[in-house]
Amino acid sequence: QVQLVESGGGLVQPGGSLRLSCAASGFTFSSAVMSWVRRPPGKGLEWLSDITKSGMTVYADSVKGRFTISRDNAKNTSFLQMNSLKPEDTAVYYCAKDRDYMRAITTGQGTQVTVSS
Repeated sequence: QVQLVESGGGLVQPGGSLRLSCAASGFTFSSAVMSWVRRPPGKGLEWLSDITKSGMTVYADSVKGRFTISRDNAKNTSFLQMNSLKPEDTAVYYCAKDRDYMRAITTGQGTQVTVSS
């Protein structure tokens, strides 16, 4: 069965960086589009970024230039490097497979990112 396990979140000061990881299993990772989404406290899902199986990437305007998505097909892992973090980046972050964002936030554990001084 599909399993996505996010890690790497934590408390960071504004301007800081974090690198999130998503360990995947139960499907052919190298063939999947991988994504990151987040849910800020009291708000709905926000899509952040996709990376295709060939490595093409796309970003939401809110994170473009600050976040970088990547993947390691040999390790079945997707990453989200987050730089220049802002308080409004505070959220639970989830990874998703093949753009199934709702499944990601309803079945995944996510990883909490808190940006605060």
